[in-house]
Amino acid sequence: MGRVVLVTGVAGDLGRRVAVQLSRSPVVDRVIAVDVLPPRGDLAGADFVRADIRNPVIAKVIVRERIDTVVHASVTATPAAAGGRSSTKELNVIGTMQLLAACQQAPDVRKLVLKSSAAFYGASHRDPAMFTEGMTAKRLAGGGFAKDISEVESYTRGFARRRPDVAVTTLRMANVIGPQITTAMTGYFGLPVVPTVLGHNPRLQLLHEQDALDALEHAVASEVTGTYNVAGDGVLTLGQAVRRLGRPSVPLPGFAVPSFGSAIRQTKVADFSPEAVAYLRHGRGMDTTRMRTMFGFHPRFTTLEAFDDFAASLRQGVLSPERVRSAEAALVGAMRAIDGSRRTEDHVDG
Repeated sequence: MGRVVLVTGVAGDLGRRVAVQLSRSPVVDRVIAVDVLPPRGDLAGADFVRADIRNPVIAKVIVRERIDTVVHASVTATPAAAGGRSSTKELNVIGTMQLLAACQQAPDVRKLVLKSSAAFYGASHRDPAMFTEGMTAKRLAGGGFAKDISEVESYTRGFARRRPDVAVTTLRMANVIGPQITTAMTGYFGLPVVPTVLGHNPRLQLLHEQDALDALEHAVASEVTGTYNVAGDGVLTLGQAVRRLGRPSVPLPGFAVPSFGSAIRQTKVADFSPEAVAYLRHGRGMDTTRMRTMFGFHPRFTTLEAFDDFAASLRQGVLSPERVRSAEAALVGAMRAIDGSRRTEDHVDG
């Protein structure tokens, strides 16, 4: 008999598509897709169960359905998807705690796959050229998604110690991008005018959406355990990415970027969190040697190919007037912040 897999976070694009792909996998017998909201598309052969992983009732679902494999794909970086930052943190951290507690009490569970993020490493001027899996962030996260990821991985390691009979695999994925997925990165590059941080040209490392799905399926089918960086080959600088898009960019002084980010978040055109701002300043790179040699996974798309596939989909679309107006309003707000700062400096000098 094939595996019986529970997939969390299926209201999101990636979670839903993970459930669909696993339902077609030859090593999977059944897929139970869970979330508090229904998915925004077809689940193919997966069965949807409306359940909140923050509620202990998730334990009943795992036991009732005789789940042997759990794919935790609901850890999210986008507050808009969960109703605000406090709700997002609760879903990420409390939800993970409840899910792991349920798995610990479920005798049938034998495999846990965590979709983690490269945000675990943060982004700062002190970073190495490439992070390996044994490294941690050079600057500890004071809050936000980076702290969520750190806590989620910590709870997952604790679970692995308590249930050594369960094979635990953690995938630290680079920013996922592609023509059919909505992420913070696709929202940013989808702006009609792309803001950058003046004086910074960070290195970007990306993962194509299909490679993200394939990596998660590989983790389900494989008996390999441990933590692995997952990203496409090579890097792309932000300047190169903007030029390949063929869209104008606006270099903003560092102090004005938070104002722009706040305005963008309010319009819900794109998520521009403090972590995103740090990433656009400093970039990040991950060493993927273990992914190839130990995990046995080889992405189909390089970073450049992943970006070009996404960029091609943008060129085929038409920007809505609402999206243009929202971006313009955010830029006006940032310019006002710059002007206000200059006026303050002039007043002090005078």
